[in-house]
Amino acid sequence: MSLLGVDFTSAPCRHKPITVATGRFVDGALHLLTLEDCVDWQAFDTLLRRPGPWLGAFDFPFGLPREAVIDLGWPDDWPSLVRHCRQIGRTSFRASLDAYRQTRPYGRRYAHRAVDSHAGSHSPLKLVNPPVGLMFLEGAPRLLDANISIPGMFAGDPTRNALEAYPGFLARSINTAPYKSDERAKQTPARHATRRQILDAVEAGTHMLSLPVRLTREQRQLLTDDARGDRLDALLALVQGAWAAIRGDRNFGLPAQFDPLEGWIAGVPSQC
Repeated sequence: MSLLGVDFTSAPCRHKPITVATGRFVDGALHLLTLEDCVDWQAFDTLLRRPGPWLGAFDFPFGLPREAVIDLGWPDDWPSLVRHCRQIGRTSFRASLDAYRQTRPYGRRYAHRAVDSHAGSHSPLKLVNPPVGLMFLEGAPRLLDANISIPGMFAGDPTRNALEAYPGFLARSINTAPYKSDERAKQTPARHATRRQILDAVEAGTHMLSLPVRLTREQRQLLTDDARGDRLDALLALVQGAWAAIRGDRNFGLPAQFDPLEGWIAGVPSQC
């Protein structure tokens, strides 16, 4: 089985592409094979339609908080919800979430999914810094259109499976210091050192998922020197996906019961 780790953006371009780490188990060890860039949606859609078998771990929310979906009166099954959000489009999606946020108590403006509290991830209703709501809006419909299976949420092509990843969760289990930035002023030697420490743990398997990765010297240098952290995030997503692939016969390590409207992040325990 081929493995993919995908660092996602809701507006891919040459300056800020979707970054994909591909890997495979060889003699029981996970090897990073390639780092690829999808500079537009056509390239990403082509990636999703690659023949299987493969499993991809994608760094964007697959679902929305059930609480918000019910409050908004949107469909409460995943395929219908995704189709509805795509149909209303980005402008109406933004306006609906902005208006909904104003109806909620101060301090609880953003509804969260159950997994967000375990992973420390942002609410999928967030539209800025980072715009994870827009990442859902761009990513989830493409998974549905490509007929990709999402364990526990959607039965599509059984040879192509997608799981949600959150690289920041795995990175923080190694080192809680900042390790990346799109702003040049924040691309500091300290963050470079933190990326190096994270890669040390990833290579050795001394992190919460206990899965070592084989890197070439050139790959490690490329990952360390990427101040934006996109390549490192793709690698961390790959590790989360590989951890899940090992548990394919146990529902990919997902909790026995999770909300199929909200989704779950690979490698995040249901008890914290």
